Amino acid sequence: MLVATNLKKKYASLTVVNDVNLSVSKGEVVSIIGPSGAGKSTLLHLLGSLDKPDHGAVTIDETEVFKLPSKKQAHFRNNKLGFVFQFHHLLPEFSAVENVAVPLWIKGESRREGLKQAAVMLETVGLSGRLDNKPSEMSGGEQQRVAIARALVNKPSIIMADEPTGNLDSNNAQAIHELFLTLRNQLGQTFIMITHNEELALMTDRTLIMRDGKIVEERLNNAM
Repeated sequence: MLVATNLKKKYASLTVVNDVNLSVSKGEVVSIIGPSGAGKSTLLHLLGSLDKPDHGAVTIDETEVFKLPSKKQAHFRNNKLGFVFQFHHLLPEFSAVENVAVPLWIKGESRREGLKQAAVMLETVGLSGRLDNKPSEMSGGEQQRVAIARALVNKPSIIMADEPTGNLDSNNAQAIHELFLTLRNQLGQTFIMITHNEELALMTDRTLIMRDGKIVEERLNNAM
């Protein structure tokens, strides 16, 4: 599904990602952990083509992403990848179903069809009763579920999540991680997730430990 080869990224004289190699299979849930400043978020941005490496390659679904022209690269990212961040970035004036439909409308779907597909995705993440609620009317856990539904609605190959539970209490955080595993089982969805919570990382199939820009250890977990 995804192969990264010899990825390097420097900012000024600081090497943030240092010769990283990794591969992720379809339907895998992989967590990346490590101390602050280890290079986790930068690595995720490189894997998701949100940033460009100084050296190395990323291949997703047999496409070498950084060899694409910039417009085709953006199109590939919008269609093949979904992103979930620590802050949900929902539009406050839109309802849950409208927030989820936004990527479909950007792609050219009609308003009606976008809302229809968005409603199905909200049902998938357990929010069928909250379609018309605005973000201010939902809990933090519900808002993050809306963000996950928005990331999923284009049926991406991979969801990349950067501290998706960082703003949630422990119960909601565990529920979101369990949701990822459920979506993997139901949809065959692939996830790459950064987390500071080692207990939650153990719920994933595999954990990569980063330090000083390198992956220094790999652990196989007993995922649900």
